[in-house]
Amino acid sequence: MASFLRSTKLVAKLTQGPTKCFSRNYADQMNFTFAAANQIFYANKNIKQVDVPSFSGSFGILPNHVPTLAVLRPGVVTVYEDEGTSKKIFVSSGTITVNEDSSVQVLAEEAHPIEDIDGSAARQVLQEAQSQLSTASSDVAKAEAAIAVEVAEALVLAAGN
Repeated sequence: MASFLRSTKLVAKLTQGPTKCFSRNYADQMNFTFAAANQIFYANKNIKQVDVPSFSGSFGILPNHVPTLAVLRPGVVTVYEDEGTSKKIFVSSGTITVNEDSSVQVLAEEAHPIEDIDGSAARQVLQEAQSQLSTASSDVAKAEAAIAVEVAEALVLAAGN
């Protein structure tokens, strides 16, 4: 116990107080940028929330979110705007960055509003990708086909929303 008290006093002395080391400036707004090679969806716009699909699991981001870096998986990004509306955008892959100042960047390889997705065309793409996977002979061809199947499956799900 005496050792714990000494270490607590040392930390307090080094940080000029017990919480200075852990303090963060929190923002009330979330400045949001969402871009893909084919389109810029949001450029430094304030929003309420964004829900993102990532390889570590889907998660929601609100103002004051802990700084994070994640990889997008194929799926739907849902943006909740300050005006109360929401927009759903399909992404194939990319990155998510949440900065300490509460700004958020989503950079996608490819992104399309879900209302622009043709469900029957998405199902056709899935069938073709599954066919390529079943006939792939090399490891590289199998890996590429498996990625195509994963993206196509997410595309079909997004078209059904």
